[in-house]
Formats: sequence, C-alpha cells, structure tokens
Amino acid sequence: MEFKDYYKILGVPEQADVSTIKSSYRKLARKYHPDVSKEKDAEQHFKEVGEAYTVLKDAEKRAEYDMLRQQGTRQADGGFRPPPNWQNAHADNGGFGPGGSGDFSDFFDSIFGAQGGGFHQAGGSTHRSQSHHSANHRGRDIHHKIALFLEEAYEGCQRQLSLRVSEPDENGFIRQRDKVLNVKIPAGVMQGQHIRLAGQGEAGVGEGKAGDLLLEIEFAPHPYFAVDGKNILLTLPISCWEAALGTSVEAPTISGKVKLKVPKGANSGNKLRIKGKGLVGKTGEKAGDQIVTLQVSLPTSHSSEAEALYQKLSECEADFNPRHVFEG
Repeated sequence: MEFKDYYKILGVPEQADVSTIKSSYRKLARKYHPDVSKEKDAEQHFKEVGEAYTVLKDAEKRAEYDMLRQQGTRQADGGFRPPPNWQNAHADNGGFGPGGSGDFSDFFDSIFGAQGGGFHQAGGSTHRSQSHHSANHRGRDIHHKIALFLEEAYEGCQRQLSLRVSEPDENGFIRQRDKVLNVKIPAGVMQGQHIRLAGQGEAGVGEGKAGDLLLEIEFAPHPYFAVDGKNILLTLPISCWEAALGTSVEAPTISGKVKLKVPKGANSGNKLRIKGKGLVGKTGEKAGDQIVTLQVSLPTSHSSEAEALYQKLSECEADFNPRHVFEG
C-alpha cells in the first residue's frame, strides 16, 4: 500500500489550522475539477485532494492520521506499514469526499476501513473489528540520553530534563510542547544502563496509555578516572625513589582519598587493587573495585646534589641492564 502524505497533497504545513486547510482545498479543487481543468491527470489529482481534505478537516481523523504518520514505517518501494496493534476509529466513510468511499485510495481504505469496522493489525495479520468506535493508541516511547558525572552515578542525583513531545490537544490535533521532568537517578547506575519511567513518554490517543520515557545513562569524561564495567580505573604517578624503596601514598577514589601501599621495587604498569571502591551496579550486587596502575615519574630537572646521587646510584647498580631483553 502506497503512503499518502495528505499535508503535501494539500500543500499545507503539519501545523496548519482548519481554515488554512479549507482554503487550500477549495483552491486545488477548482484547479483540478475534471469539468474545467486542463491539467494532466486532473481527475486523479482531484480525488487525492478530496481524500486529503476528508481526513485533515476532521479533528479525530487528523489526530489518528498524525499518530499513524509518526509511528508507521515507510518502505523503500513507496509502501507503508502501520505500527503493530494499530486500531482506527473511523471505519464508516460513506458520503465523505467528492464521490463517496469508492473515490478513496487503498491507503485510505486500509487505514480507515472502506467497508465499515475498524482496522486492526497484530502479529502480522489483519482483520476487521466491529466494536471500535474511538481511536485508542498507546503513546510513543521517548528515548533520551543523559550524561552524568561519575560522582553523580556513584552517589545518585536529581536531574531536571526538558523534552519536546508530540501530544494531541483538546481538538485532537498533534502539537509539539515542552515537557519538564524532575528525575531521580539511583546510586550505582552503569554506563549504557536504561532507566524506564512508565507513563512519562508521549500521550496516548483516546483511552490509550501514555508511552514511557527510556533514559540511557552515559558517563561524562572524568579528568583522571576511567570505567571498565563496575571497576574504576586510575593511573597513579609515583616517584622513582617511592618505587625503589616502597611507601604509602594517598590515592583518590570516587568516595574520597585512601592510603595505598606501594610495594618496594614497583615498576610502571604494575596494578594494585582497592577492593569495593568501584560502582555498585544493580541493587544487591557486590561493588566493583578500583584498579590503580602505577606510573613511575621523574623530575624534569635535577639539582647538582641530585645528579651526584644519580651518578653514585649508577655506579652501585652497574650490573643492572633494563634493556637485556633486546640482547641475543
């Protein structure tokens, strides 16, 4: 079935009011009336204009068409597939348009039902229903990404979101409006996790339930932490004498500083684990760890006394060759 864009056919924007739609219809109906028009395919254009006007002049039909237009699937070959579980309100079309239901397209007949009874699609099959007298469609889910600082994800936070949603107004017209929500983010959420807020999506039509709001968690870049699943990663610089002699240093964690023991003879790339200082994840799960990667760092310049000590060290450790792996 070929999709019909009724707004394009009438040459009006989606937000056009009834008077604009009526004015455009009258102009085009005169232009394409078969009795007077010399335009190519005038009769076909006349029927399309009448069909478009039939739908867009009626508040309920227009609301139903707008919902279908948003949620249906337009295919590459020009075909159109309604969304799953589609049910329409207006099956009885006799008397509409220039010549009754016989002048309407297959698209119109399939969506609004030329023979009476509602159109229902479920599980890939279609059948007629005699019991539907109003459009009842569940509202569309809204998908929204929210970026959190790592500290917010760890501790939980409150966020205010501003969304643009499509909802039918009191006349059944689909309108865009701003929607502001105060959202509570639970402690321990993970990168890529989805939080579902039931009923906070777009409004349904008729008695249809509202859709849901699906929040996808993203982590904003952190100046020194990274995340691997529930584990938090940190690269910690230490001096060469701390690495050689071993020591205890302060290391930052997501919940504050802790004392970390650096073993004697540590090297760059050595990893130390601080248990329980990662993210919690799902409620009741064991928290991840913080993985600390050591990075031996040298001063960019030395005093004469320090250089003398390095010279003495080189003499004391003359047998040490860090590049022995390259020797045959």
